[in-house]
Amino acid sequence: MEVELSIIIVNYNVKDFLENALISIKKAIADIKAEIFVVDNASEDGSVEMVRQKFPDVKLIVNDKNLGFARANNQALKLAKGKYILLINPDTIVQEDTFKVLISFLESHPECGMVGCKILNPDGTLQLACRRSFPTPWVAFTKMAGLSALFPKSKIFARYNLTYLDPDEITEVDAVSGSFMMIRREVYEQVGGLDEDFFMYGEDIDWCYKIKKAGWKIYYVPLTQIIHFKGESTKRSNIDEIRVFYDAMRIFVKKHYKEFALLGLILKLGVFIRGFIAMIGKFMKNYWDMIVDVFVVLISFMVGELVRFNAIFALPRYAYPEVLIIPPLVVWFSLYSFGVYTNRKFSIGYSLVGVWFSSLILSSLTFFIKQYAFSRMIVLVMTVLNTILIPGWRLFLRILGRIPFVNISIIARRVLIVGAGESTVSVIRKLRKRTSENIKLVGIVDYDLKRVGEKIDGVEIIGSISAIDKIIREERINDVIFISGELPYSEMLSIINRVKDKSVNFKLILTGSDLILSKASIDSIDDIPILDIDYNINKFLNRLSKRVFDVFFTVPLLIFVYPLVYFKKIFSKRIGEFESKILLLPEVLMGKLSLVGRPLDSPDWQSYLGKKGLTGIVQISDPDNLTSEEIERLNIFYARNQSLALDIEILIRTFIRLISNKKKN
Repeated sequence: MEVELSIIIVNYNVKDFLENALISIKKAIADIKAEIFVVDNASEDGSVEMVRQKFPDVKLIVNDKNLGFARANNQALKLAKGKYILLINPDTIVQEDTFKVLISFLESHPECGMVGCKILNPDGTLQLACRRSFPTPWVAFTKMAGLSALFPKSKIFARYNLTYLDPDEITEVDAVSGSFMMIRREVYEQVGGLDEDFFMYGEDIDWCYKIKKAGWKIYYVPLTQIIHFKGESTKRSNIDEIRVFYDAMRIFVKKHYKEFALLGLILKLGVFIRGFIAMIGKFMKNYWDMIVDVFVVLISFMVGELVRFNAIFALPRYAYPEVLIIPPLVVWFSLYSFGVYTNRKFSIGYSLVGVWFSSLILSSLTFFIKQYAFSRMIVLVMTVLNTILIPGWRLFLRILGRIPFVNISIIARRVLIVGAGESTVSVIRKLRKRTSENIKLVGIVDYDLKRVGEKIDGVEIIGSISAIDKIIREERINDVIFISGELPYSEMLSIINRVKDKSVNFKLILTGSDLILSKASIDSIDDIPILDIDYNINKFLNRLSKRVFDVFFTVPLLIFVYPLVYFKKIFSKRIGEFESKILLLPEVLMGKLSLVGRPLDSPDWQSYLGKKGLTGIVQISDPDNLTSEEIERLNIFYARNQSLALDIEILIRTFIRLISNKKKN
């Protein structure tokens, strides 16, 4: 008996959704001769095992890497035998009549080469991508400029998603959604498969373009509907879907609209505008506290003017706008230097120190910059008000957040737990008991994706460590808590190194006796110690002073010592260990290495422990007689306690060791 329908699903790490999709598909093909293909793109969540166990009749294609949507579909398209072929996403649920209705429509409309149905979001709203127009220059411009969103009922501006049309009306369209596309076999044989230049996004509209160009019609048929849980695969990967989407649009335009150079410029402009808006939005969301502080500083300045001159903007004209720009910048720099805009957003103590440090800088400026020579009274008033107001509004929000039934999301610390083992339940329960802190447990990250979607004491496993940087960014995580024993310490440091620029606090909950760091910052949750993974080597002021120190000492060595060693190497061909390190001074000057740091042969994942150094605490401790664990402990000790005094001490001990070795030889 001839296969009537071939169903192709490309899966990537959405095991639970795939299972639900297959269950709904099985019901919908009860009276249809059909075959089902699942192409798995190297999932790590147990999808392959689930299909083999629960759906043995499904034809499974397993890839050892993620080949992308187009290439994976083409693998199954070459094997499909059905009269009709359906490409459907794994995060969908179909109605029992969906396939019958669309097959019937294709049979009664011989001019129709492809058909798509009504697609709903989980909340019941229409998914706009289920009917679209091709991105011609005008359509692309209205979409990118946001005119289609501003005027959704306009036939002029809303042509991309056709939002001016009745969603319950059968309509001939340019394209339907790639999450559900049913075509005739002869159409596939005529136009071929999906273009594999598209990794994800764009291949569906490109396929539709080829089908229309071949003379076939494409219809949106809302006589039946499916639910699409959009974007589940990309949530569980580290793919930047926005960048991939615009790359896909660029490929499409380059391929089909070569004569419209303007369209390419429009797309690039659109990407820039969207990126700029996203950047502003991200800044407002992540650094709203900086904006509040600017207003506080400016208000303090104006009050200072009123006290000094009985009027605002009373300084000489030449003093502006510098006097309105420099104070906020100095306060920003000071508070940032003390971590108030990174991992200590609501710290009263550090904000006080930051304000006093900024006041010291501003007071010094009154002696060197003429715009400030007559404004010391203003600086004094600003110091008093900033001391009260900048820590004050933070204290107010912290107090407000502790009042029962008052939920202030901006001050809640968004916590991500790494590790889904036996001790996770205990840690979650004890974290919830910390009523003195406003904590929101966002989710758990496991070593892989096999348990994604499960809940541990009500907290969901939302991803794996491979995508933790994306999870931290999208979920706006404040604190990442590691549970000792769940991950090797090297893996923890590797994760920390990947996301160290995202203003996140890292903590280690010690469930055993594996305390390998100093006990200076140990807190506890009930009987479980919790350790801040906060190293001096990564603090702004430490990095700044260390860099200045490196440059200050490297420049004279490069001038007076480096040439001698360089020519010695050329003429004698033999140089010692110390001299070989002198030849690395240019890399110190360029910032690739440091004078003092971890050993040159240490692995890159340890970069959270600072740069590699020409010398260091390990290098002066006879590393040949140290175990790997002892070397790791010394590296951690240095990173945690790094200071200029310690660096100078290490350099002195290096010099003494060098002289001692010379005498022995």
